[in-house]
Amino acid sequence: MPEVIFAGPAGRIEGRYHPARQKNSPLALILHPHPQFGGTMNHQIVYHLYYAFAHRNFAVLRFNFRGVGRSQGSFDHGQGELSDAAAALDWAQSINPEARSCWIAGFSFGAWIGMQLLMRRPEIEGFISVAPPANLYDFSFLAPCPSSGLIVHGDKDAVVPAKDVTTLVEKLKTQKGIVIEHKIIPGANHFFDGKIDVLMQTCTAYLDKRLSAGRKTSAA
Repeated sequence: MPEVIFAGPAGRIEGRYHPARQKNSPLALILHPHPQFGGTMNHQIVYHLYYAFAHRNFAVLRFNFRGVGRSQGSFDHGQGELSDAAAALDWAQSINPEARSCWIAGFSFGAWIGMQLLMRRPEIEGFISVAPPANLYDFSFLAPCPSSGLIVHGDKDAVVPAKDVTTLVEKLKTQKGIVIEHKIIPGANHFFDGKIDVLMQTCTAYLDKRLSAGRKTSAA
């Protein structure tokens, strides 16, 4: 798990990078929760997502948004953080020029940033959004949602009420050819306290299903 430093729009960005064994392995970018509420790339949900992709032979990058850890700059209310994420994806692609596809995963604030990046980068073919803050940020940019993915949250989330996430999912489900899987974890709060294992089982089951379907398609 080498530490990496790469150039971002506001200065250097600190990250952790897990190379894949094969040159054409897919990429995954993992985005952390809100920087002003203790979010870092070492958050346990980000950490577990990182290894979920790494164990499936992705080249994986997680990083600290500007102003977090050793990343330079200061919090920019999402606009700068989206630029950071784009720079991170650029960096990962530059050292994996043969990567055949890309996924993005994010938790809370990171899910919001990830969904915006998804709209801008057509090479992103799958996403996992954990507790996307549908009540706190505008998600209307997802029109239409360009890729299939998983949205997962807890039914005891006091930060992001389940009804707001469900409303977002219902909007996204109207896109033709795009499949949004929606999973609700019973008894889970916003941080999935005591429910991390259930969350990760949900995420990895979805990832395995998508990867299996992709292998069948490529073999056909």
